[in-house]
Amino acid sequence: MNIDQTKIPQATAKRLPLYYRFLENLQASGKHRVSSSELSEAVKVDSATIRRDFSYFGALGKKGYGYNVNYLLSFFRKTLDQDEVTKVSLIGVGNLGTAFLNYNFSKNNSTKIEMAFDVDESKIGTELGSVPIYHLDDLEEKLDPSISVAILTVPSAVAQKVADRLVARGVKGILNFTPARLSVPKNVRVHHIDLSVELQSLIYFLKHYPM
Repeated sequence: MNIDQTKIPQATAKRLPLYYRFLENLQASGKHRVSSSELSEAVKVDSATIRRDFSYFGALGKKGYGYNVNYLLSFFRKTLDQDEVTKVSLIGVGNLGTAFLNYNFSKNNSTKIEMAFDVDESKIGTELGSVPIYHLDDLEEKLDPSISVAILTVPSAVAQKVADRLVARGVKGILNFTPARLSVPKNVRVHHIDLSVELQSLIYFLKHYPM
């Protein structure tokens, strides 16, 4: 099936990994069939939205039967390029960066942090979670050309400068955990994840929109 990925809404695209992770768990538990209502309860997305999301990819299920777990998992694995390993670099081995290296997407065989960079001399030349740590000064020399995604966990004051260097080295995607809002070319995608903002947002909703 040929699908024009550019016609898939971004909101739908962001939910696909969520569906994929749940389907992996279903398959591991030995379940072969799932309904949209079961999916809805598990991933906290309403059934109508799930059916609409799936409709962009054609007939993935049958009315009254639901969805075949193995088929869906295989389909989304190809759609999300889960058969290919995406190499990632980590910039900034502080507390958050260290947590990333220890975790290193252990439940996702398609994503792996291959190398990390920092300025702390005590960390340079060591490995954490089997990931080598290099000096940030050597970024241009050491960064593997096949790495197109970087996780940024540096102080916000240097975030833009580091992002500029990553872009110049060919990185096309940055997961930014700093409060800084990065300016990058149009062909580079940045996802901002500000933990303090997310926490403030959560507290606000708890206070003003009680369940």
